[in-house]
Amino acid sequence: MRFQKAINLIRHIKLSFLIFTAVIIVASFFIFDIITYANRPAGTDESFKIIVVKKGQAFKDTIYNLKQAGIIKDPLKFRLYAILNRYDKRIKTGEYTLSSSMSPALILDKMVKGKVNLYRITVPEGYNLQQIAGIVSEAGFGTKEDFLKIASDPSFAHEKKIEAKTFEGYLYPDTYFFSKGETIKSILSTMVDSFWSVYSLKWKVRAKEIGLSIHEIITLASIIEKETAAPDERPIISSVFHNRLKIGMKLETDPTVIYGIKNFKGNITRKDLLEITPYNTYMIKGLPPGPISSPGYESIEAALYPAKTPY
Repeated sequence: MRFQKAINLIRHIKLSFLIFTAVIIVASFFIFDIITYANRPAGTDESFKIIVVKKGQAFKDTIYNLKQAGIIKDPLKFRLYAILNRYDKRIKTGEYTLSSSMSPALILDKMVKGKVNLYRITVPEGYNLQQIAGIVSEAGFGTKEDFLKIASDPSFAHEKKIEAKTFEGYLYPDTYFFSKGETIKSILSTMVDSFWSVYSLKWKVRAKEIGLSIHEIITLASIIEKETAAPDERPIISSVFHNRLKIGMKLETDPTVIYGIKNFKGNITRKDLLEITPYNTYMIKGLPPGPISSPGYESIEAALYPAKTPY
């Protein structure tokens, strides 16, 4: 009886071992097949196609789009490889440039690392909100109207530590790169953050020394920016304005007048100089209520460190 039980136990162990071995072999073959698939491109076509992954998009929809574009061949194996590597929950949103000559492993690597297409936006020195809104809109990021609306939101400006109701003057002139789907709010934040990264503690201390707020410095710098493109002239122009401010004299500068006119025709007239607006420095004393453009580094530096002149 005991002998028979021992034989049955041995048979059971052998059977279990065989089943276990078979499972291991099948699993190994399965994994090998998936890995082989993942490292083999679907084709040889090197032409690129655009694949967009939207925010909240299901992974199965991403796979469907890849299949429809001819970038992958076997959606099931693609999905299994992604799940095995825990990639399915880590795909980044954005626009990707892909081709069937890329292996599934490379495609997933790009999507997990968020190697999305980036679009260049350059903000030139001296551009105002209207002009920057046009650049951003032309690059495919929302409408000009939406940009201006968000850039004129006092609560958002306050959130970004701007001492004004709009972002005018605080969108730092530079070249930026944004991925498709980037929000206008995010773009504005990036540009303002760039401004604050440039506006150093040294500048803040200097502004206090000469009795001006950051907002007043940027306002003055924006006028200097529009007055001249020559770096060596900026400290001199700054000196003229500082001297006029000290004695309560009107600044009398054309760029502020132009900024305050809604439909400027291109040639400033005597009528324009007499038009009463908050920005007409021929009619008002002191600085206008805010910047008229985004000043560059040298103009801000000039506003803080004017030359010493008798003008």
